[in-house]
Amino acid sequence: MYLKLATLNLQNYLEPPNAFYDFEQIYSRNQWDKKQSWIKRYLDKQSPDVIGFQEVFSIESLKTLTADSGYQYFGVVDQPKVEDDFIFSNPVVAIASKYPIKTVAHVDYDTKISQDIGLSKDISFVRRVLRAEIELPHVGTTDFYVVHFKSQRAMLDAEYSSELNEEQNFCEFFRTEIAGGWASSIVRGSEALLLQLAIITRREKTNNPTLLLGDFNDSLSNSTLKHLTQRHLFDRMFRHNQQLINKYALSDSWDVYLAHRLSNQTESNEEELVRESSHFFGGKGSVLDYILMTQEFDARYDQHIYETVGHQTLNKHVVNPAFDLDGCSTDHGVVEVLLKLRK
Repeated sequence: MYLKLATLNLQNYLEPPNAFYDFEQIYSRNQWDKKQSWIKRYLDKQSPDVIGFQEVFSIESLKTLTADSGYQYFGVVDQPKVEDDFIFSNPVVAIASKYPIKTVAHVDYDTKISQDIGLSKDISFVRRVLRAEIELPHVGTTDFYVVHFKSQRAMLDAEYSSELNEEQNFCEFFRTEIAGGWASSIVRGSEALLLQLAIITRREKTNNPTLLLGDFNDSLSNSTLKHLTQRHLFDRMFRHNQQLINKYALSDSWDVYLAHRLSNQTESNEEELVRESSHFFGGKGSVLDYILMTQEFDARYDQHIYETVGHQTLNKHVVNPAFDLDGCSTDHGVVEVLLKLRK
């Protein structure tokens, strides 16, 4: 028994004649058809059992497309913002599943804790986080979270002033870029923190296995996100109770997969164990898209039900695109994990 899970940022998934962000950014009908065809080819060929999506504007179009590829269940928890009847902003996340989705809800966060740590009482997720309860075989009700954390784009903008000399303009832009970038990091880190607290609370209440999928817009090794997977945070007062630590900690599926590969000497091949980039900007690749999991999907722990036997990032459409097929796809790779039922 195998399960395949995936996450995919669709990059401005918006059906024409609507525009994304400004009135000039509209797909032609041919471009839209190419984008739709690319997504459908992926779904039909790779056929993940559950997939999370980011940057969704045209919700009904995606729901219809996924249904045509065998996904009977679909969920969203928000709507994009629309200005002037056709200019869209604030895309949402979505989830499609071949297994029953029991409930779909947006994630609330602990307002008391957020204020205790100095965050504004008006803080909210830049994009609402989706939580879906999905009935997976052998595991039962499982909590899937789909996220798209705040981007790294600076939150402040500077304008060139003719009243300033070149050096003064440079310093103004430099200060603004540094401050704006840090502001984005604060928001992104706060989103990850508040979500993690909500996941812990939910896990305590339901004991549901948990999977977190999405575009994190940062590396898990960076200070803004590293708390999501660092087990030593649980160790300070409860290191004697490894069972509790294992229950509430999240693991990066790539690390879980590496542990699986390295435990099988015959499969170990260092050249094959290079993590592929999931996003490309300015010719540079980085890993921004992740799938995190609790111990039920990690063979290192006695409580596992599935083991993670596969992990791949499909990015050929970005690295070496065939224009006729990939020209209107996305600038993100598809991250997939393959789970195998425990023997």
